[in-house]
Amino acid sequence: MAEKEKKECTIAELGKLFAAAGDSLGALLEKYKSDSRPGVQRLCEQYKRKQDKLSAELARVKAMKEYEYKYKEYPYIAGIDEVGRGPLAGPVVTCAVILPKDCVIPYVNDSKKVSAAKRELLYQEIMANAIAVGIGVVAPQRIDEINILQATYEAMRQSIEKLSVVPQLLFNDAVKIPEVNIPQVPIIKGDAKCFSIAAASIVAKVTRDRMMVDYDKIYPGYEFAKNKGYGSEKHLNALKKLGVSPIHRKSFLGGIEYLKKEGAASAAE
Repeated sequence: MAEKEKKECTIAELGKLFAAAGDSLGALLEKYKSDSRPGVQRLCEQYKRKQDKLSAELARVKAMKEYEYKYKEYPYIAGIDEVGRGPLAGPVVTCAVILPKDCVIPYVNDSKKVSAAKRELLYQEIMANAIAVGIGVVAPQRIDEINILQATYEAMRQSIEKLSVVPQLLFNDAVKIPEVNIPQVPIIKGDAKCFSIAAASIVAKVTRDRMMVDYDKIYPGYEFAKNKGYGSEKHLNALKKLGVSPIHRKSFLGGIEYLKKEGAASAAE
């Protein structure tokens, strides 16, 4: 394109073109790289950085699919992860997710490494792309009854059973799930290393966070919407003032000495 034809587009118009370019961004950058206007050069540099960043992110995600490539002979592989093993209140939640073989979703990562706003967006994309998703939930009372590890296994079994498609292989974050006959591959730090497990960690995290926001409305004062049941200072102060709610894990509270003091009434009673 001649210099005169290029300059028919204002810099503001070009900004809109670049923002909407999508897969054609590379061609657009090539087209305007020789435009002498400083504003256009700044736009090209800005969007070239964005393109490079996205390319690096796609390479990272594809590297996370190492295990999916290694076991490619299995048609349906479920990644499984849990969230909520450590909080003082609320359920433990697990997710099992089966994704298409060719699925690549940028920015999928260990849910702890992704912002809350980004998790919500990724949750929508994972759910839209997934072949099947199963969610397991085990309540605080059950956690107190059988302990958190067994409760986590129970939730994982639930999530597998709720899949609409039966997987031939399971990728688990670090653990081997008892009483499951499907072949399993435990992966240490799997939520950071394996794409399917990372996707499951995001779905489980968003699901549990939404539950804790709802619990905050039912049991106000503990700030469950903010702390998600973890032992923040305000949460601990609320326990001292309000006592134990019906969604607190009583087996997790033994080390909190002030709960043993007279006057720490139970909200569950």
